[in-house]
Amino acid sequence: MVLPTPAIDIDRLRRLLDGVNTFGFNAVTGGYNRVGYSDDDMAVRDWFAQQMGKDGLTVSRDPVNNLFGRYGPGEGACVMAGSHLDTVPEGGAFDGSLGACIALECVRAMKDAGVEPKTAVVVAATAEEEGRFGGMLGSQTIAGAVTREWIELASDSDGVALTDAMRAQGLDPFGALDAAWTPGSIEAFLELHIEQGPVLERASIAVGIVNGISGVCNLQVRFEGVANHSGTTPMDMRSDAFAGLAEFACTIPSTIDRFGTDESRITIGKVDIHPNFAHTIPGAADFSIIIRDTSEHVMRHMRASIMLDIEAAARAHGLSHTIEEKSWLSPVTLDSGIHAVLAEEAKKLGIDALDMPSGAGHDAQTMQSFCPSGLVFIPSRNGISHAPEEWSDWADIEKGAQLMLNALVRLSCA
Repeated sequence: MVLPTPAIDIDRLRRLLDGVNTFGFNAVTGGYNRVGYSDDDMAVRDWFAQQMGKDGLTVSRDPVNNLFGRYGPGEGACVMAGSHLDTVPEGGAFDGSLGACIALECVRAMKDAGVEPKTAVVVAATAEEEGRFGGMLGSQTIAGAVTREWIELASDSDGVALTDAMRAQGLDPFGALDAAWTPGSIEAFLELHIEQGPVLERASIAVGIVNGISGVCNLQVRFEGVANHSGTTPMDMRSDAFAGLAEFACTIPSTIDRFGTDESRITIGKVDIHPNFAHTIPGAADFSIIIRDTSEHVMRHMRASIMLDIEAAARAHGLSHTIEEKSWLSPVTLDSGIHAVLAEEAKKLGIDALDMPSGAGHDAQTMQSFCPSGLVFIPSRNGISHAPEEWSDWADIEKGAQLMLNALVRLSCA
């Protein structure tokens, strides 16, 4: 039996993404603000659930507000496809949301072509992927990788507790502990995402097929010294928290030189200086450190080096310090079988595809611990992401979406 050949309706997909991006848009900056468990994050999920319901999918959500839309048999295992709807503060229009929209468009295209899967296809819009609270709570909940201790301790960079943020939206944070899917209930997970880097654009290749994903370690550090008058305190009698931060920052290149690889990334991403006045020596500095690599061994060596360098910088400037590990996501190798399916379907479509790693974390990373998972990239203009300037060309989007559709049909109809 020859199956009908479904095709992506790119205009319909564009309208769906535009609908998502009416939520949390900042007309002044051009950025999008749907941070995890904000009002706009909750509202866009309600809207997306309505869209899936209008398409005849069986819609459900779990205690952390993951959304699911099921097409096909009501019982048995499924093939899951999707991504996240939340954003970083002042984020872009494509990160995450495009993948969730493409998953729904794939189902719409299958329905249009009369393709009825033997194995159900479940569209997933995962919650809190961007790590406001340090992890990927949505996909970790699906995979059963959430602990009570983590839920109790998780907080964002402003000190807001995960438990408080969820309860403010009427959610039970500890419901996550009983919301894992049963083993074998998801045969495969597929995700499309923008690359968030320059590799595909530089190579003039429209699609990347990801072989592995870097791990992510999120550290929160505090230096404490003495806030004092900048004009009356001699330089050799200061306990300057910012000076300690600056000295530590300068050690990052040598840490990567000694212990890192071409895939290593160490980033100081958020800094708060106190009291932050022009004529006052900073008495405290709070900052984040994000460590990434595709090797867990390398990550642990870099983490150990960072700990020593923080201690040395604190000692050199008469500071006390604290280091809190907010989260640790180990690097993963994605499923070779799903990778092969994606590569074969790309070849059939005549699409050049680059075999590549991902330096950013994605839901597929967590899902690989639960089921075979695959990840497709499309190019990001100038490699920009997590910013209002984020952009991917629709010609590339259409190619990536069609690849996702063909792979879903193959996996769900075999």
